[in-house]
Amino acid sequence: MQTWDSVVIGAGQAGLSASHHLKRRGLSHVVLDANAAPGGAWQHRWDALTMHDVHRIAELPEADALPESDLRANEAVPAYFGAYEREEQLPVVRPVEVSAVRDVDGLLSVEARDGRRWTARTIVNATGTWTKPYWPYYPGRETFLGEQLHTHGFTSPDAFIGKRVIVVGGGASAVQFLGLLAPVTDVLWVTRRPPVWRTGRFDPEAGSAAVALVEDRVRRGLAPESVVTVTGLMLRPQEEAARLRGVYDRRLPMFERIEPDGVRWADPQLSGTEFEPVDVILWATGFRPAVSHLAPLHLRTAAGGIQLDRLGTTAVADPRVQLVGYGPSASTIGANRAGRFAARGVAAWLDRRPGRTDPVAATGPGDVVPYARASGTT
Repeated sequence: MQTWDSVVIGAGQAGLSASHHLKRRGLSHVVLDANAAPGGAWQHRWDALTMHDVHRIAELPEADALPESDLRANEAVPAYFGAYEREEQLPVVRPVEVSAVRDVDGLLSVEARDGRRWTARTIVNATGTWTKPYWPYYPGRETFLGEQLHTHGFTSPDAFIGKRVIVVGGGASAVQFLGLLAPVTDVLWVTRRPPVWRTGRFDPEAGSAAVALVEDRVRRGLAPESVVTVTGLMLRPQEEAARLRGVYDRRLPMFERIEPDGVRWADPQLSGTEFEPVDVILWATGFRPAVSHLAPLHLRTAAGGIQLDRLGTTAVADPRVQLVGYGPSASTIGANRAGRFAARGVAAWLDRRPGRTDPVAATGPGDVVPYARASGTT
């Protein structure tokens, strides 16, 4: 079986960027993607989301930018990614659903659910968050007789015409859903914490400061938070109509429990209501990093996150592992930068030689030096 310099897991923006930079460095690698077609998570977004609606999609390395347009994002971005794969001749294999990555005699064994396996000296994990929607639990959720769905399953506002919807969540997706639903149906908004609205201009300096706060968390081994928790929320022009309807006046506080035909609050005096009948609960409650396949490598800290180095891609617990699209790089701009840093981290690992105090790996093709953890075991 061939031993690759690196295996990239995921072919979204971060994975394609990493593959581009690995190829430029002449490093042998393969990209494993769980989807049957190019596009990463973008191919699964709702039809009503156009290129006018999304935050700017950063251009892939050495490629033209995607312009704003009325095209559906779930068509335009996958077409862009697919063309990039072909033009760059990136080594993408799909569909491959990676189930586990294990240390086997100092090399990394990347295992797929269908039994296939790849061996590598390093990996670049670019699996994002889309496959791990977060569903918070509230008492009585299992008794609700209406429809419950997550951002992951949202398709079109037309599906909710004539239904009373409560949107749960304080992020950008919740704000967009409220704007889409308000013109076609009755909608309510609740959040666990007060939403953070940005009133000033979001310039590059503000963006850098926001990313720095997220980077600080992963450097300390804490679980990453959404960038929007530090960037704040803003209404787009197409959401002004919903604002005038009072849709963004959220109900306070969060409901206490869910009943078969609606939601109930603990303190009617505080919330202004005791019970609200609803037909649909839309959980816009975010996602978690899709990293369960890395569990055999024991990368998590006691604080629940994966600690990364100062550049924000190398796992401190095992520097053979690069993470892109994780924490501060969970944006299209951050993903591009992370892809470049990850390729640099892979090259640095492969260049290490025996005799140093750091862990070591392959010194050249066919000359494998097993990775040694701090405990001294291989």
